[in-house]
Amino acid sequence: MPAMMLLWGVALVLATAATTYVLHRKLTYGRGPEPDAVFWDLFAGLVVIAPAILVPAVQWPPAGLIMLLVALATAAATLAGTRKVARIHAAEPHRRAGFADDAARHQSILAQWSRYELDPARAIDFPAMTDVRTQETAALTRAIWEAEYCRVTAGTDYRAAVERLAEALAAAERAAGVPSPAR
Repeated sequence: MPAMMLLWGVALVLATAATTYVLHRKLTYGRGPEPDAVFWDLFAGLVVIAPAILVPAVQWPPAGLIMLLVALATAAATLAGTRKVARIHAAEPHRRAGFADDAARHQSILAQWSRYELDPARAIDFPAMTDVRTQETAALTRAIWEAEYCRVTAGTDYRAAVERLAEALAAAERAAGVPSPAR
């Protein structure tokens, strides 16, 4: 009897969690090309869920109530878990509004700074741009690190970090004597 309850319990939890997840995804994000997809997914889930509740209830009547409570708890936990995961994903920096523009500006600033690192002529003309002992260049390297950190970390202000990076690069260029571009 306990082995049978365990077997049906495992089948019930797995079938309920899978059915709840699939139905939630389809009802939240669209049904796809098949118009009856929700019906068939629900039907397929109930093919396993119903026997997992009814078969133990035939052997021991309180088992049906226990299995029904297990199914309801599993469905509730699955919904709560999928909503929590959705909130976590929504907070990821690359999903925020304006991320692509901020990332493009970030890359542009890094490309501008990398010319001082990679171009020997610019490195000779403006050695302070690669010398982290200079206060402005040290601030620039900290701003580079901060912008990169904010790019990949949820709950940070990537746009503000990129703005600070732009300001730090401008300050380092002024301190190094880089002529400002003609407009």
